[in-house]
Amino acid sequence: MKHFSFKHFRAYLTASNKPDAWLLGIIICLVAAGLLIFLSASLGLIARDGASFGNIATTRLIATILGAGIAYLASVIHYKHLRHYTLAILLASILLTALVFVPGIGQKHGGASRWISLFGFWLQPSEILKIAFVIYGAAFFATVKDKVRTFSYGLLPLFALLGIAGFLLLLQPDTDTFFVLFMALFAMFLTAGGRLRHIGVMMLAGALALGLLVATKPYLMNRVTTFFDPAADPQGAGYQVQQSLIAIGSGGLTGKGFGQSVQKFEYLPEAIGDSIFAVAGEEFGFLGATILILLFLALLLRGLRIASRAPDLFSGLLSVGIVILIGVSAFLNIASMLAIIPLSGLTLAFVSHGGTSLVITLLEVGLLLNISRYQRT
Repeated sequence: MKHFSFKHFRAYLTASNKPDAWLLGIIICLVAAGLLIFLSASLGLIARDGASFGNIATTRLIATILGAGIAYLASVIHYKHLRHYTLAILLASILLTALVFVPGIGQKHGGASRWISLFGFWLQPSEILKIAFVIYGAAFFATVKDKVRTFSYGLLPLFALLGIAGFLLLLQPDTDTFFVLFMALFAMFLTAGGRLRHIGVMMLAGALALGLLVATKPYLMNRVTTFFDPAADPQGAGYQVQQSLIAIGSGGLTGKGFGQSVQKFEYLPEAIGDSIFAVAGEEFGFLGATILILLFLALLLRGLRIASRAPDLFSGLLSVGIVILIGVSAFLNIASMLAIIPLSGLTLAFVSHGGTSLVITLLEVGLLLNISRYQRT
């Protein structure tokens, strides 16, 4: 097995293979739009909580620069080297995620234990866990190849991966992240050639698990009942959805203009978090919101195109997993803000607050750019 060295690094820096120009352009547009929307939305947090704009802006810029650097490295160091360390990456992510339950290290916010505090920095390990499971899943299914159609090498390992991830994520609880990871692994299993019978079993198991979670988790049941009747508790469970719709609706066709959102100052909860799309809709209107949605759609389609032209099964599956992680998360967030689906706690990739999320998302698209360098023509 070849190990990575500085010689390899220098060779990859000067490689003639160029990343997909369309994908790179889409990513740059999303990062720039995300920074613009976030800085505007953060004004509401400053007005309500007295936070320092300098601190918020600096933190975001540091995360963007760090993420861009990591994305660059991920795009130039050949993706094949990643395959040698998939198990180590998976185990490290599991151990890191388990730290959220350790007193003194794990941090609670809003009743959930999803963060750890290390050296003064807050980290959300579930973001790392998602991509680690996708990388390992891609390597495993690429190794077993046609055996993925068997129970022992296909459905059973898939359920094992989901069981481990589910145990760590549902205890926090972080149902939304588990659902996104479920969709990513499901798409990878389908792409790898999983049997239709096994796919049906998985879909049935997923539906039953979702029903069980909704029945046993009061906060999920609350989301569902609020979705069907958001006006039943406008000052409680339905408040966020109601204020989101007011914000988006008041934006009209072209919006109120950058920084002019009213809802973010007094009414909209989590204006820099999972409600940030509502701020974008209010300030940039239907046209601005549509452009943002089209950018995510373009990322999804371009990523799937790269997956279809990937040079090997591992890179193809990895591309599918990354695209689903980002795409499903983004569209679920947007759909919940539009009251198309029950409210989710998912953040909007490239846009919402969260340094860990931004850095890992940029790492993911960096890997996608890397694979695009070697795609078949």
